[in-house]
Amino acid sequence: MKMSPQEFLNWENKRITLLGMSGVGKTTLADKLPKETWFHYSGDYRIGTRYLDEPISDNIKLQAMEVSFLRELLQSDSIYIRSNITIDNLTPVSTFLGKLGDPRQGGLSLEEFKRRQDLHRQAEISAMRDVPEFIRKVDAIYGYKNFINDAGGSVCELDDPETLQVLAEHTLIVYLRTSPDLDQMLIERARNHPKPLYYREAFLDEQLPAFMAEQGYEEIDQIPPDAFVSWVFPKLFLSRLPRYEGIASEFGYTVNADDLGKVRGEADFMDMISAALDRVPLR
Repeated sequence: MKMSPQEFLNWENKRITLLGMSGVGKTTLADKLPKETWFHYSGDYRIGTRYLDEPISDNIKLQAMEVSFLRELLQSDSIYIRSNITIDNLTPVSTFLGKLGDPRQGGLSLEEFKRRQDLHRQAEISAMRDVPEFIRKVDAIYGYKNFINDAGGSVCELDDPETLQVLAEHTLIVYLRTSPDLDQMLIERARNHPKPLYYREAFLDEQLPAFMAEQGYEEIDQIPPDAFVSWVFPKLFLSRLPRYEGIASEFGYTVNADDLGKVRGEADFMDMISAALDRVPLR
C-alpha cells in the first residue's frame, strides 16, 4: 500500500504492519498507541495461541512425562498442562522451536528440528494471512478503527510473495531499520542469551555444515544446543537486512529505529510515519 503523507493523515481507518528484527522495538512502539482506538495484533501471539497451540502443549507434556510424578498424574487425567502465552511472554513459542544438538542437554535431532521449523513457517504464513479478517472482525465486533500488525522477526524469511502481497494490500508496511550500533547490540545480546530461532531451510542447510566443519563436530548430537545459535546469529542477522530492505522498497516504507525513542504517543507516531512517506515519492 502506497500513499502520500496527507492521504495517510486523512486515512480514517489506519492499518499498519510493523516489520523488523526481533528486539528492534516493534512491540514497544505498538504499546505507545492508545489501547482504546488501536488494536494490537501480534503475529507471534497468533502463531502460539492458534496455529502452534497443540504442538506446543504436546511438547510441554512430552517433557513432563519424563518426570515420573507428573507422568502418573497426566496419565490419570489428574492434572492439566498447557502454555500461558501472552503478547509480552512468547517463551512457549521459542521453546517449541528448540535448538539443534545434544539430546542430553535438551537438543533436537536435525529431522525433528526441521519438522518444527516447517510447522512454524506454515503458522507464520497463516497468521499473516489472517490480518485482513482480523481487521474486519475487530472493527465489526469491538469497534477498533485503527489496527497495528506487530509482525514476527522472521516474516522476511518466509519466501512467500503472496503473503507479502496480502499485507501490502490491506496495511501500510513500515520497516524499522536498525543502525550499526543497534545491530551490534542485538548481535551481542543474542550471543550472550541465545534463543531458538526460525531459519530458512536453504540458509540452515548452508550454515550448519560450515559450523560443524569449523567447530570440529561430526554428528548433530555432539553439539551443545546453544553453540550453533550463538555462532549463526550474526550471519542470520546480516542475511535478513537486505530482505527487509527489499520488502520495504517494493511494498512499503522505512523508518530508523533510532527515532523510536522520540515517539511518546500517537501524535509522534503519526509524525514519524508521515515523514517516512514524505521521503518516498509516489510512483
